[in-house]
Amino acid sequence: MNDALMKRLKAFLLREDNITLLGSPATEDEISNAQQRLHVDFYDDYLQFIRTFGGAYVGLAVYAFSNGSSLGKESVVDLTLRFREQFQSSDFAETLQTSYVISMDGSGDPIFIDQAGQVFMYDHLTGEIKLTAASFESLIENNFIEW
Repeated sequence: MNDALMKRLKAFLLREDNITLLGSPATEDEISNAQQRLHVDFYDDYLQFIRTFGGAYVGLAVYAFSNGSSLGKESVVDLTLRFREQFQSSDFAETLQTSYVISMDGSGDPIFIDQAGQVFMYDHLTGEIKLTAASFESLIENNFIEW
């Protein structure tokens, strides 16, 4: 992720009044175990984010392993496995097998990163997969607003 965005994120998330939005940085063991369990490779921007902030709220909830208390305890592994099971008999199942779920929208639809590093959302009402951002960095840039 670009330095300017990381600086903005740090300034926001490390403020004392935002402590519930910030998780604990992901460890290399957590990352390695999750990638093996999910049979995916996490993309560099997502890795940089979770190594720095853990699971954190930055205009949307980004799940890792140890999330900010306002996000809850579900991990990227929990979310991915849950959605893989939930949609195992749909056309979406094959895409989910090679992707990982990092967030959900307000309707509970999964937001996930695919093999190419693009970010998509699956709309459970229409069955459509919609491109949300060209990259994780773009997703954060499009959603993050300091308050």
